Amino acid sequence: MPKLLAQCTEQRGSEPRGRMTVLHLAQPVEGGVARVVAALARAQVRAGLRVVVACPRGGTLERDATAAGALTAHWPAAREPSARVAMEVYGVRRLVRRVRPDLVHAHSAKAGLAARLALRARVPTIHQPHAWSFEAARGRTARLARAWERYATRWADRVLCVSEAERETGRRAGIDARWTVVPNGVDLDRFTGAPSQPPPPGGLADAGDPAAVREMAGTAPLVVCVGRLCEQKGQRHLLAAWPRVAARVPGARLVLVGDGPDRERLTRLAPRGVVFAGAREQVDDWYAVADLVVLPSLWEGMALTPLEAMACSRPVVVTDVDGSRELLPPGQDVTCLVPPGDAPALADTVARLCLDARLRAELAQAAAKHVRAEFDVRETAAAVLELYQEVLRERRAPGVPAAGLPEVR
Repeated sequence: MPKLLAQCTEQRGSEPRGRMTVLHLAQPVEGGVARVVAALARAQVRAGLRVVVACPRGGTLERDATAAGALTAHWPAAREPSARVAMEVYGVRRLVRRVRPDLVHAHSAKAGLAARLALRARVPTIHQPHAWSFEAARGRTARLARAWERYATRWADRVLCVSEAERETGRRAGIDARWTVVPNGVDLDRFTGAPSQPPPPGGLADAGDPAAVREMAGTAPLVVCVGRLCEQKGQRHLLAAWPRVAARVPGARLVLVGDGPDRERLTRLAPRGVVFAGAREQVDDWYAVADLVVLPSLWEGMALTPLEAMACSRPVVVTDVDGSRELLPPGQDVTCLVPPGDAPALADTVARLCLDARLRAELAQAAAKHVRAEFDVRETAAAVLELYQEVLRERRAPGVPAAGLPEVR
């Protein structure tokens, strides 16, 4: 950490005046949040910003941010609140002293907690929830999380939501924020539906290999669920639904792609024949072999997995949580949307689509067209850059000319 932070300090001192420095703070280092942060870092580096990504070690975020041209710094933070919060807050203060950012962009609950406690609006701050923390809790914990978000909003120049539904959930919770909505976007050059790697030579590979599983399934439908194995993503409801699907669609196979705290429990719950592929960096290879992609989440802001799958010309089934109605093409909510936690409804929808190849093809074609028109990550990144400039203009001291603002190049 000292070496990386020293590098940040040295480079900051040598940068020409007017170049904006953004510090992205994130606790998740894999999954959708990590992919969003890496995509923003890549676009912002290309736009001429000096970008620093601070996160825990492990996962893919640090590597992807470095590959994108961003500086990286180690911010040791746990997912759950604990007695370590004080050290995590101190870590943010130390980072800010060394990096000297023009703006801090905090992603998800833990980064939002630590950044706002550490900075208390002394540095322009954007908090992006990526789904609200109080949706993941119950009882007293949920009440405390809502109370914190209501209080801490005073220390954020903007709360950046990825869907109108996520913003409405915050409003209903009593959060009086300065809101901005910028939907998630997809890297349309990467998510095309073509496998990024050729099938393994010499026949079948292990059951965690997309080409191998596709070959084992043969002509039977292959259903893929990509997501962290945790309560939020709802895989237990998909596993509860699967025997009903298998009874109606003989030979159908289900693959869970991802890892997480619920893996052991889900393995015990899984019917025979369900494949646990583990955490995979090339999730687009799994979309490429899938006939149907399912994400049975219990809460979201706007899930990235369905957007990526649709960009790969794959039909999706999603639950009616925040962002789902906004990401689906017009009319597909009737066919592809089910109530969260409703295993029988999920089973009926998945089975119906598994049995109707023509409908899947129609849904996939409309989905790909919709994502490419509405969810290009370049448009997302441009909108976030505009938000940064707006916040910095508002923070400009009276009498300071506009030319004194950091500029996006």
